[in-house]
Amino acid sequence: MRRMNNPIADFAVIGSNSLARLVAGLLAGTHKRRVLFIGASQASYRLERSMDLSAAPITRPETWSLLSEGTAETLRLLARIVGRGAFRRIDPILTASTPRAEEALSHIRHMAMEFGIATEPTAPARLPSNHVGVAFRDAVCLQSSWIEPGLDAWNDKVGVERIAAESVFVDEDGSVRVIVRGEERMARQAVLADDQSIIAHLPPGQWPALLQRRPAVALMTAPLRPLPTPVLLDIGLGLYVHQQTEGGIALHGPGDFSKARRQLEAILGGTLASRVGQSMFQQLATSDGAPTFGRVAKAGADVIANTGSIGAFLAPALARWLAGEAKTHEAEWFGRRLITRDVSTNLVSEFASAPGISAS
Repeated sequence: MRRMNNPIADFAVIGSNSLARLVAGLLAGTHKRRVLFIGASQASYRLERSMDLSAAPITRPETWSLLSEGTAETLRLLARIVGRGAFRRIDPILTASTPRAEEALSHIRHMAMEFGIATEPTAPARLPSNHVGVAFRDAVCLQSSWIEPGLDAWNDKVGVERIAAESVFVDEDGSVRVIVRGEERMARQAVLADDQSIIAHLPPGQWPALLQRRPAVALMTAPLRPLPTPVLLDIGLGLYVHQQTEGGIALHGPGDFSKARRQLEAILGGTLASRVGQSMFQQLATSDGAPTFGRVAKAGADVIANTGSIGAFLAPALARWLAGEAKTHEAEWFGRRLITRDVSTNLVSEFASAPGISAS
C-alpha cells in the first residue's frame, strides 16, 4: 500500500444522508477546513430510512428555537446551491394512541405554537381508530432525490474530496485512515454522521452507554389511495408514513415487517396493495430520547445520532460547532447534548418512542 502525498485532512465526514453532505460542504466552504466525504448515494438506490422534516416530537423550547433558526438558514443555503425544488411545504400530522403519547403531543403542540408554528387538531375521521392527531402547518420537507446530486456538486465546488473508499479505519483518538485504490488518505477527525456509519466504524471498545441499537424496518407499497396528509408520524411508535409523489407509500420505523404491515393497514383502513420493496436495518436511539453529538470517550470520533427528522436543519449550527466557531447559544445547546452526558441529570431528555412497532 502506498501513502499518497496529499496533506492530512481536518475532517472525514462519513454518512449517506443530507445532513452529512451539508456538514461536509459547510466545513469546507464556510469554515475553510480540508474535508474528505465518504458516503454512498441514499436517495436513489434504497428504500427511505429517514426523512428531513422541520416538525418533530420536540418538547424542549431551546430545541424549537434552534430548529427555527436552522430551518431558515438551511433553506437559504439550499435555494442558492440547489434551487427551489429542494423542498416543499406540507402539513404533517403527528398522532398518538396512548395516554402517555397523547399528553406528550399536547405539550409538543403548545411548544410549537410558542414559536409561531400554526397547528390544529385533526378530525378523528381522518386518523386510524383510537388515535388523536395534530397538523403542523407549513412544515418544510426536503426532497432527497432532488437535493442529493446538487449537494454533491456543491461539495465538489467548495473543495470537499468525495472518496469511494475501499476501507475505512477510525482510530480511538478519532483520526481516520482511508484506503483508496490501494493508496492511503488520512484525516485528523472522523465525523460519523448517520446510524450506519456509527455502527460500521465506531471502535467497539468506545461504544457509548447512551446509544441503544434497535431493529428497524422500511417498506414501500404500490400506489394507494391518498393519505390525509403527505406525512403521518405516530410519535408513540416512532413510525413515519410518507406518501410518494407517484402514489405509493413509504414507511420506516422501529420494529419488524409483520407488525409494520399491520400498523400500515390500520392507518389506511384496509388491506395493503402489494409491496414494492422492504428492508431491515439497525437504528440508533438514546436512552433519554434526546439527540446527541460530540466525541466518544471525550477524545474519539465525533458522532451525530438520534436527530430524528430535523438533523439537516441543524447542519449550519453543527458545522460551526465542529469548527469551533459556534454562537454562544449554539455551543450551549450542543454542549448539553454530548455523547458523554450523564442522563441521570435529566436536563435534555425528550419524549422517546416505544422500542418497537405495535400491532394495535
